[in-house]
Amino acid sequence: MISETATSSLLKGYRPTPGAYDEMVHSSGSPRESWVGLIQALDRMGPEELDARQESVNRIIQENGVTYNIYGDTQGSGRPWELGLMPLVIPINEWRSIEAGLIQRTRLLNLILSDFYGPQRLLREAGLPRALLAANPNFLRPCFGIRPPEDLFVIMHAVDLARAPDGRWWVLSDRTQTPSGAGYALENRIVLSQVLPDEFREGHVERLAGFFRILRDTLQRLAPAARSQPKVVLLTPGPYNETYFEHVYLARYLGFPLVERDDLTVRDRRVFLKTLEGLQDVDVILRRVDDTYCDPLELRADSILGVPGLLESARAGNVAIANALGSGAVQTPAITAFLPSLAQWLLGEELLLPSVATWWCGQEAQLAYVRDHLRELVIKPAFTWTGAEPVFGGRLKARERRALYASIEKNPFAFVAQEEVALSTVPVLASQQLAPRPMVLRAFVCAGPSGCTVLPGGLTRVSTATDRLVVSMQSGGTSKDTWILADGPVNPLSLLKAAGGIVRLERAAADVPSRVADNLYWLGRYAERLEDTVRRLRCLTVRLVGEASGDNTPDLEALIRVLIRLDLIPSEFEDSLSGVEGVIHRLIFRKDHPGSIADIASRLGSLAFTMRDRLSSDTWRILNRLQSDLRPRSSRMAPGAALALLNTLILDLAAFAGMETENMTRGHGWRFLEIGRRLERATNGATLLQAGLAVEALGFSALDPILEMADSTITYRRRYFAQPQWLSVLDLVLSDDTNPRSLSFQLGALGQHAVNLPSTSPEGTQVQESLQIETLHNAVRAFNLEAALEAEFEHEDTQLSDQLAGWASDLRGLSDALARHYFTHADTRVS
Repeated sequence: MISETATSSLLKGYRPTPGAYDEMVHSSGSPRESWVGLIQALDRMGPEELDARQESVNRIIQENGVTYNIYGDTQGSGRPWELGLMPLVIPINEWRSIEAGLIQRTRLLNLILSDFYGPQRLLREAGLPRALLAANPNFLRPCFGIRPPEDLFVIMHAVDLARAPDGRWWVLSDRTQTPSGAGYALENRIVLSQVLPDEFREGHVERLAGFFRILRDTLQRLAPAARSQPKVVLLTPGPYNETYFEHVYLARYLGFPLVERDDLTVRDRRVFLKTLEGLQDVDVILRRVDDTYCDPLELRADSILGVPGLLESARAGNVAIANALGSGAVQTPAITAFLPSLAQWLLGEELLLPSVATWWCGQEAQLAYVRDHLRELVIKPAFTWTGAEPVFGGRLKARERRALYASIEKNPFAFVAQEEVALSTVPVLASQQLAPRPMVLRAFVCAGPSGCTVLPGGLTRVSTATDRLVVSMQSGGTSKDTWILADGPVNPLSLLKAAGGIVRLERAAADVPSRVADNLYWLGRYAERLEDTVRRLRCLTVRLVGEASGDNTPDLEALIRVLIRLDLIPSEFEDSLSGVEGVIHRLIFRKDHPGSIADIASRLGSLAFTMRDRLSSDTWRILNRLQSDLRPRSSRMAPGAALALLNTLILDLAAFAGMETENMTRGHGWRFLEIGRRLERATNGATLLQAGLAVEALGFSALDPILEMADSTITYRRRYFAQPQWLSVLDLVLSDDTNPRSLSFQLGALGQHAVNLPSTSPEGTQVQESLQIETLHNAVRAFNLEAALEAEFEHEDTQLSDQLAGWASDLRGLSDALARHYFTHADTRVS
């Protein structure tokens, strides 16, 4: 047993909650044996080091972009995930009994679903009330008779567990439709094993990777057709879903494409992925879209998340869906009351993990019991989750209880009552002290043809207060890693194939869904647009803080007129600079100001968020830093501080461009990112020169600012050692194939990318010829700048300005052509 002195500092003042089981200490206050090693290690760290480790957890979570969307929260999808430093510790011998109960429960629920959508003997012979299905909106009648592969309706099963005051584990609920949390559990493990590496290793904590390897292999084996490499995709509702981060994380970890509804289509009762090369067969869908939203054709007509015809494809046996459509029928707490008898009837076994005592109000005897014991019970919806929290009868006044029972009596089928459970508590760090908080453990089971596998750990969720018995991340709870302590060293596992095996080499570009290519294209455009806006504002700001600050120098006057013609600043500043600092502040920080840095950065961040599975961790850290640097300021910045910030943003964007250039595989996704960047840069260059010529016609020379905004000042000075002249500036910024900022350079790069794109669009149209990039490039290189410039200035001929406007229009047309060719799928051609 651990000595008193060894734990005096850490456990000082720790008071277990009366009437609740404490996971860390006995009722006497002495630590449980499985916690001793961890407590000693943390105690040696001291309060300051513990705070530093928690800060490390928070920093890693922030850098990794781990988020959880609390609906209605002002932070929205950007709200960081909450992870506590201290894990939940469970010894292996105790976990084995939990594991057996979880496996039994998964087997049982699969058998129940097989009967519900098949012979329905449970209704005729096992005494299950028919109203239990008739009143259940999650029992999908269109799914009746559809048999999933191996009769496995539930592949991924999540079970919420709580411990009673006597130490026994109870099941609070089952998640069989789209169970979430496994990805967060894995992220928690990765983070905590970095922050507490010695404690993790010395504790012999069971690894999680083996579970996910089995999950991946199981999903691949579900493929209806015998394929050597079946196509498995993860279907997400999209970036506004509360657990979107997890969808991205699991897709990347398992190696499956992350898709949304618009990425899939059903043709001839087969599901296809829309890619740049055409339509690719999809064999298995791991879905995170709720049952009824999966097919607007047969299930829910107002769904914008589902794929029309998906159910018919499953009915034809052409696609496997995990979990099977209709599996939400057993997620209801109403069925909980019948599980003990169903376990006897279907398995001939006692239920190893009992559920919390439950009464479905759809039966007269149970309704009467609820009426007489309402003060002692918790009332919940029987079938649907509306977002409303459970109602604790003991916390209501007599009048409120009568009103509640009247509501139940009007529609008894819609309610269940459950025994109020005192949740066990776990320690959390608060103000350098430990305090107990109620917790719920979500465990995960993978069911496959060869049996069930349990994740050796889980997602521990912790309540925000001692007296709050509803544990939910949506209500602001925090999470913990869950450590299952083995008796000895554990074998490290990985999702990578074992060394020495035969590996088929792959160098072809992976399939890129058209939506992803579209998003990458616009990611490139927004990144370049953001950099261009930053450079233009920096060009202005540096003149406001320089030696001639406060004076209307010729450069500044010309620049102001250029920026007005570029629609960056209002025309009122053509005559006076009064208030321009306020405009600069708005153009940096105001998201509601169209075209501001904050507005473009927000669009860039939103696009990046939709493609998290396509971006490396380092790239995501750079984008996080960019957003952090742009955090709103409550007061107006001085021009000097604004200039420092703009310089920092240039560095952030350079880091992002560097990751794009040096680290991205040269596949189609990278090409569309590059095409977006090159098109935006070319268009911006043409419009900048247009504005400069217009200002020159008014008698103001903006050549120095133009070179600065085009990032070509050093090159010009090195070549000419003279004041800028229009002809040499135009040659450098417009026609010079060696200048990476010139229009000609962008067109050359676009031509090279176009050659390497699929030669035909998904609709079968020849692409390169219709894009006419080479024609445009030749026109730019052959254009007689000297003659056009002379005509522009001496004869007031606008041929040069008109030509720049025409090229900008051609570039916009090129963008439209790319969208038509690659980002839509109009016909039924299958590759």
